[in-house]
Amino acid sequence: MSKINSQSQSTNSPPDLSINSSATDQGSANQSNANHDKTMTKPTNGTSNPPRRQFTRQRRQLNPNHRRQYAQLASLHLSKLQQRLPDNARIGLYYDGFGELPTQPLLDWCQHLGYQPYLPIVGSLGNDDKRMRFVPIYHTKLLNIPTRIHRLGMRQNHSRKLLWATALDVIICPLVAADLDGNRMGMGGGFYDTTLGNSYRSGAKKPLKIGWCYDFQVVDKLVRQSWDVPLDGLITPSGIRWF
Repeated sequence: MSKINSQSQSTNSPPDLSINSSATDQGSANQSNANHDKTMTKPTNGTSNPPRRQFTRQRRQLNPNHRRQYAQLASLHLSKLQQRLPDNARIGLYYDGFGELPTQPLLDWCQHLGYQPYLPIVGSLGNDDKRMRFVPIYHTKLLNIPTRIHRLGMRQNHSRKLLWATALDVIICPLVAADLDGNRMGMGGGFYDTTLGNSYRSGAKKPLKIGWCYDFQVVDKLVRQSWDVPLDGLITPSGIRWF
């Protein structure tokens, strides 16, 4: 697959925000480091990360058609993730309600392969408990799922059939930025780090923690805090990277 180039494509094509769309695995991703340097943001100093608004603003500037096209490109690399999953895998997804790379292709992929998709629920154990649990998805379209708006703005489905994160095989993690070592910067709420912290520190092999984002959200290096839980893999429109 050739590199997307907005100068040579029609106006309906997404702008060239990719690092290198031929980087479909770890080896080719490593070979594209020179291209990373052209597009990735670097921390302003050794003790702080780029401001979140830098990435969220850029996400909001994309129109819906371009978002969908980038998501379809990213979905081409899901076969690499499939190789590491059992049959009937349980996959944690999320609503893309803040300009993130759309997650409907992830739901389509789950349903095509017979995986059971889930959505996170915040606050099921009280507002002061940041541990998330997960509710199964039975709809074919995320937009058709009945939801309520959480006080922090997230859309949530409510059900009594809730699972802990440790019952899932994969959790697709939303993020604001990620770096080349798998460090992840979220929105700052700490829900994913709290939910996944115990299993990560215990050395548990599941759930796999997979980032899903645009290429411009990948930076050279993030400052990692003691409570941060790193990713096991990262999928962008240009490829998949394992850590």
